[in-house]
Amino acid sequence: MEACYSQDEFNVSSYKATFMVITSLQAFAGMGINAFVVSVLCIGLVKKKTFNSNEKILLFLGCSRFWFLCITWVYYFLAIIYPQCFNVRPIPQLFAAFQNFFNSSNLWVSACLCIFYCIKIVNFRYIFFIYLKAKIDRIVPWLLLGSVLLSLVISILAYNFTDETHYNNSTKFGNFWKLDLRTDQRYFPLVFISGFEFATAFLTVILSALPLLFSLWRHKCKMQTNSEKTLSMDVNIKVIKSVLAFLIIYTINFTCLVLTLIYATKNESLLLFLILVFQYAFPALHSLILIFSNPKLEKTLLKTLHYVKGKVCMR
Repeated sequence: MEACYSQDEFNVSSYKATFMVITSLQAFAGMGINAFVVSVLCIGLVKKKTFNSNEKILLFLGCSRFWFLCITWVYYFLAIIYPQCFNVRPIPQLFAAFQNFFNSSNLWVSACLCIFYCIKIVNFRYIFFIYLKAKIDRIVPWLLLGSVLLSLVISILAYNFTDETHYNNSTKFGNFWKLDLRTDQRYFPLVFISGFEFATAFLTVILSALPLLFSLWRHKCKMQTNSEKTLSMDVNIKVIKSVLAFLIIYTINFTCLVLTLIYATKNESLLLFLILVFQYAFPALHSLILIFSNPKLEKTLLKTLHYVKGKVCMR
């Protein structure tokens, strides 16, 4: 019996160590990438004294992702090193509120970016669409404000739910430090609201990305028919690849979010381990896609890497 217990304890410790190493690599890589995006945009703001709509969305997205990864990493670090702190009110409530706020902001601002690109690039001749194209720069601040308000509502609900829910004094790795709920009925309202939020954001992305891909593909075929091999066509193909990549990883992230809700109260450590690894890779991967699809960010990144490489070689 003691041998079995020791083996189980060893397995749990192995899960903890492995999960912490992987999430640390993901978190620091993601924070570095998003800090780079924010710093480049802020330097541009100092020089130009103004932001365009695309840069406003990217700045907000970079900030929300940076803080989401930072708070998430601190949360898991404390859960392993000092789990007793989660028995002190209001530490778990604050973590739940901040994590949900920045995660929700990440989802909604990503959707706003997709909407922005769709309206800016797609050439539909409908009156309403033409009106949106003319007014999109004025609409963007309202989209961002709406994202903040929705995220704030989710964070308040998460705080209240965490505060009202009873959980054990001991933190279990088996369910990845989710609340050990006594009844599923108390968990259902938060699951329903979170699921509705995830589904709405995902549907928004799909309804924006598919017309965008259709328009870009039609434009590419038109240029091929006219035998136009220009820089514009290369840019068009690059944008198609970027949108497709974003759609794929956003779909994977949405699936992981839904699975997290399903398995949050079940002792499925290995499965939830894999789900969370994929989920926390999304902020870094999408930000990389945004960097390489933005000429200004890509050029600055290449210059930075070249400078760092030169400094390392000199040593």
